[in-house]
Amino acid sequence: MESKNYHEDLSHIRTMMERSSRFISLSGLSGVFAGLVALLGAVYVYFVFQREGIDYFDGERNVFSEDIVRELVIVAVVILALAILSGYIFTAKKSREKNLKIWDQTTKRLLFNFAVPLVTGGLFCLGLLYHGMFVFLAPATLIFYGLALVNASKYTFTDIQNLGYCQIALGLLSFFFLGWGLVFWAFGFGVLHIVYGLVMHKKYK
Repeated sequence: MESKNYHEDLSHIRTMMERSSRFISLSGLSGVFAGLVALLGAVYVYFVFQREGIDYFDGERNVFSEDIVRELVIVAVVILALAILSGYIFTAKKSREKNLKIWDQTTKRLLFNFAVPLVTGGLFCLGLLYHGMFVFLAPATLIFYGLALVNASKYTFTDIQNLGYCQIALGLLSFFFLGWGLVFWAFGFGVLHIVYGLVMHKKYK
């Protein structure tokens, strides 16, 4: 009996330490929603190309005008805003279900470690836009987003780290296929997010 209580106490202490050092309320459903939004955005962008008379899949290197890039940036900002909003809603819901605080020191550390590479990448992409280097935007966003995930993963589930590595690898690969950024972007922010979200939801529900 004493041995059983001893193991239960150890399990309880381990759980408390996990809760105090890691943000465990992250919802897999937010990843699924973000991925779906990204895919819808990619489809919208494809029809923008069709409207402008651009056959994206004709096998040619695709370089676009400033007007089209400006519209693509707006679409990307809307997708980002919806992803952040959905992430907060699903995560807050999961926190309430687990009776955990959504805002504490762990959350602050996670957000800070996530924000540093992400904000750096955002400023880097603004520089690319300023100099008209539009073709490098998709690789850059994937790489910096992946770095942000890896940097923040030590404060939440390790699955986030694996997603980050995949995003970085995809971004580096896309540098060798310039002009096909929409495909890589849709796969990274769309398909990978959906797969990750479903795995997380099943694993930690």
